[in-house]
Amino acid sequence: MFTRRIAIAAGFAAGLAALPAAAQQPVEIQFWHGLAQPLGGQLEQIVADYNASQQRFRVVPSFRGGYPETMVAAIAAFRANTAPHIVQMFEVGTGTMMAAGRAVRPVHQVLADANITVNFADYLPAIAGYYQSTDGQQMSLPFNSSTAVMFWNKDHFRRAGLNPDEPPQTWEQVAAAAQRLKAAGIACPVTTSWPAWVQVEQMSALHNVPLATQGNGFGGLNAELAINNPLMVRHLNNLMTWQREGLFRYGGRDSAGDALFPNGECSITMASSGVRSRTIREARFEWGTAMLPYYADVAGAPRNSIIGGASFWVLNRGPQGGATGGRSADEWRGTAEFLAFLARPEVAARWHTETGFLPVTRTAFEQVRATGFYQQNPGADVPIEQLLRGGGQMTENTRGIRLGGYVEIRNIMQEEMEKAFQGQQTAQQALDAAVRRANVVLRNFERQNRN
Repeated sequence: MFTRRIAIAAGFAAGLAALPAAAQQPVEIQFWHGLAQPLGGQLEQIVADYNASQQRFRVVPSFRGGYPETMVAAIAAFRANTAPHIVQMFEVGTGTMMAAGRAVRPVHQVLADANITVNFADYLPAIAGYYQSTDGQQMSLPFNSSTAVMFWNKDHFRRAGLNPDEPPQTWEQVAAAAQRLKAAGIACPVTTSWPAWVQVEQMSALHNVPLATQGNGFGGLNAELAINNPLMVRHLNNLMTWQREGLFRYGGRDSAGDALFPNGECSITMASSGVRSRTIREARFEWGTAMLPYYADVAGAPRNSIIGGASFWVLNRGPQGGATGGRSADEWRGTAEFLAFLARPEVAARWHTETGFLPVTRTAFEQVRATGFYQQNPGADVPIEQLLRGGGQMTENTRGIRLGGYVEIRNIMQEEMEKAFQGQQTAQQALDAAVRRANVVLRNFERQNRN
């Protein structure tokens, strides 16, 4: 009887070993992201589609709060040796991630180790370059890339006697339109989301003015903020004046002002192109999308805008991971295969058409254009056209931003802008204070990360 039981057990074990790989438990890949609904749900649907496309790996998405909260959570998890395989990091965290050392496993390395090729040359230069090392290696995978655009309420324009099909192109025209809108009884003619990103960073790029020295930080850790220049003083002073006159409303920090346009409260907003998704769902009025305004008297303006949004970074498990990063070979393989899936043109095209974020590759853009999508959805191609302003030739002022500690610096800029809007200081004082405080952050970051 004992011998028979041994034989049965051995046969059962052999049967298990003979089961196909598909019947085995899939390898889990943890993926943390910072997109709230509806965008978070759309991203998680793409993850579900990947999981359904194969049986060897299972990507587990997890919303960890907004971008800043997701960044803090990922850093804490790495220190605790429980970091996710992939984390979505917003673009202002790029400088910090570049200096993160052993916490990060570069995307180009993950793909090469798995013998998987992604054609990064197909990515739009303004997008791929933002997340590359100084020698052109891809450190993270661009995905939900956006840029800022202007949305306008055509119904409000009609009410104010303005041509609903002719949005303002310059700041002078924005001010004139705002006067007409206010006279028509509209309480919020103009607003903005992401005040530091749109009204400082994008403004600087459009006018080819440096946000910081050292090519906005791409040239080295010794960069200094440079936003207390005549253009930015002029612009902040204008926003302060327009606020006092009831032409402009400060909507709050970061994305706090996103709701003011889709809910019909404000006539004109400058926000992420990704707000298109929310506007499609919520707006009960006719609206349009246009490029960001610029000052017509600034020589060489407008240039290309810079990107926002986020990319996907691959993390080692934690400081105790050793040479393998604390991951099995299967985990690294699954991570690489999921990244390759996300890089497919059809995935990028779908994300673009469903959300308003950019088609990150030329192939995805051509695929979407061939379907007639842009003819059927006027304005959906505006973000792409704006990135190509100035003939698509980027300067060191329009390539992007590579400053360490920039999450904190952006908050500093918003704090000083708020004090100006509250009448506590002049535009010059606000920008001088922002530069002084930001440079302390930059010097601390330089000391901590200088090799």
